[in-house]
Amino acid sequence: MVQLYLFCTYAITEVFLLAVMAYYRFVTICNPLLYMVIMSQKLCAQLVSGCYLYASICSLIHLCLTLEIAGYKSNVINHFFCDLPPLLNLACSDVTVNEVLLFIVVNFNEVITITIILTSYLFILITILKMCSAEGRRKAFSTCASHLTAIVIFHGIILFIYCQSSSGTSLDIDKVTTVFYTVVIPMLNPLIYNLRNKDVKEALRKVVDSKILSQRN
Repeated sequence: MVQLYLFCTYAITEVFLLAVMAYYRFVTICNPLLYMVIMSQKLCAQLVSGCYLYASICSLIHLCLTLEIAGYKSNVINHFFCDLPPLLNLACSDVTVNEVLLFIVVNFNEVITITIILTSYLFILITILKMCSAEGRRKAFSTCASHLTAIVIFHGIILFIYCQSSSGTSLDIDKVTTVFYTVVIPMLNPLIYNLRNKDVKEALRKVVDSKILSQRN
């Protein structure tokens, strides 16, 4: 139950943090002169705290409903961690309320966050197209590329697994796709975000050069 609660909390938080990051890029590119005024430390703290608070409440509701289930067919879950859909699949009692709530919450979260992301990037695209400098456009697209990569992978998998009926896909397919946002995305995050940083690139280059030099010696 602890694993289920923490997983739900962090997954929902990630969804909303991606939307917050889209808004951050909107302010950075579309209103650079007002950036320090709009994106104050107080606002950033409020946005992050709000994401965690909302995710905690949603997860707590799912957890309470799951604890109300009378019994399960087996104590072995057909998954590599305690996710909600495979857990509900083992329930002996009627779990229609759990499934409907899961469907509503996930779709609501997706609609809200994707709307924020699309709106932010629409204004960003308009601003980029108005830029006269090719170098400025290149830097702006580079700033957004890493974030868009994470959005496409994460939201695509969430929509595939959770935004459909429980009979839509097999649990085996869900297990394979879940690997992408529980394992692959965290592994890609350093590459997606950090390798754009010049200091990180320079440090990585030095490590590679030193290893090549040590092998030659």
